[in-house]
Amino acid sequence: MKKVLITGANGLLGQKLVYKLRENQRYKVYATGRGNSRLPKEWGDAYQWLSLDVTDLEQVLHVFDKVKPDFLIHTAAMTHVDECELNQEACELQNVEAVNNLIKACKQQHTHFIHLSTDFIFSGADGPYDEEAMPNPVNYYGVTKLKSEELLKSSSLKWAIARTVLVYGIAADMSRSNIILWVKKSLENGKNIQVVNDQWRTPTLAEDLADGCILLMEKEATGVFNISGKDMLTPYDMAMMTADYFGLDKSLIQEADSTIFTQPAKRPLKTGFIIEKAVNELGYSPKSFTDGIGILSKQIKLADS
Repeated sequence: MKKVLITGANGLLGQKLVYKLRENQRYKVYATGRGNSRLPKEWGDAYQWLSLDVTDLEQVLHVFDKVKPDFLIHTAAMTHVDECELNQEACELQNVEAVNNLIKACKQQHTHFIHLSTDFIFSGADGPYDEEAMPNPVNYYGVTKLKSEELLKSSSLKWAIARTVLVYGIAADMSRSNIILWVKKSLENGKNIQVVNDQWRTPTLAEDLADGCILLMEKEATGVFNISGKDMLTPYDMAMMTADYFGLDKSLIQEADSTIFTQPAKRPLKTGFIIEKAVNELGYSPKSFTDGIGILSKQIKLADS
């Protein structure tokens, strides 16, 4: 049985990975995060929880020495783009230094490192991007994620990078919102909302991203892979599709230009990914955005019941 260690297991992607791997007889799952587990109690027998702060090298080496994982899926990161811009030291520590720590531990234990990255390493001037496109980040979050990619690429490890875009989904404790939940709630409350129509993305269902990471592990793949949704959409498109799905009043949705929003961090305008490599080499098969809304709708009903 292969051992897989997941960082950031309390987060959205971390939760989906633990959920999907918990009944897979081929893997023993070690879920890690800062402090206590926030995963559902009923999953408890299927994984082992270890408290781990990835910015603490001593702790990282200790946990890796204890587990000796065959695979690491590193999902922990500081991802709030504006916070990264305003707190660059913290961002550097969590997104770059942490990766350096994990590289050292993986080296000692001969662990295959699967690392999560982002479309925000690109400028957004000429998306969608394939794996060979030239990075040029426009905000500090993107800068740190690019640095972490470069650390991995220059290491002697067996590694894979899963780049993704605008991940959406529902965490077990409903702790995170996303565009679908926000639009649904706003329109149900009769609120007018402004949604940008000049930023393009390929939004990614969290379950699809988890499947992509598991495929990378199962195939022991190496290199860079774009793991995202397949539909190129603006947030305005996503909002209209959400309103359509739930039969809500679309007249409450107003198109807006991103220049009207003042945010500390600049956003790339047009990213999105070309995913042929993951489809052809891994057998990756993401849902459409409409199917994604349907999956979230079922999960909302389950959470409410």
